[in-house]
Amino acid sequence: MQRSQTLVAVGTLAVAGLLAAGARDISSEAGYAGIGPNFVPWVVAAALAVCGLWLLWEALTGGFRNMEDDGPAPEVEGDGKPCWIGFAAVSAGILLNAALITTLGFILSCALCFVLATRGYRASQGHPDLRPATLVRDLLVGLVIAAPVYWLFTKLLAINLPGLTASGWI
Repeated sequence: MQRSQTLVAVGTLAVAGLLAAGARDISSEAGYAGIGPNFVPWVVAAALAVCGLWLLWEALTGGFRNMEDDGPAPEVEGDGKPCWIGFAAVSAGILLNAALITTLGFILSCALCFVLATRGYRASQGHPDLRPATLVRDLLVGLVIAAPVYWLFTKLLAINLPGLTASGWI
């Protein structure tokens, strides 16, 4: 077990090194708050390095102290098999959102993503509901969630998101 724990520690240190190497390529020019855009990646890399060193110290001095013994596997809801239909629906929602966001606009593409994601999650729970009323309800809920987010970003934060019309409200 200590060998696998050592590998986890070394992997954490490797990820920290990769983040530090990536942060080195990011500009350090101070921005709005006097902090450059490379600040957060450096903080994350440093925190991961500290965690990796701590994990390595624990692995080399007797193993992870607070780790529970391997017991029986936790119970899994359902039959434990992957739900490929649900996975496909959620994946399609995410991919269609990315593909259609410039064509349909942020609000409609996010509402479509919400509809497909809810279909996928319901299918994974064994409760696929294919009634048109449910589809319309999910679409309306998706619109109610996406529209305020769009307005928050475009009107209050002045961040450009693709809209359906040039008015900036849809």
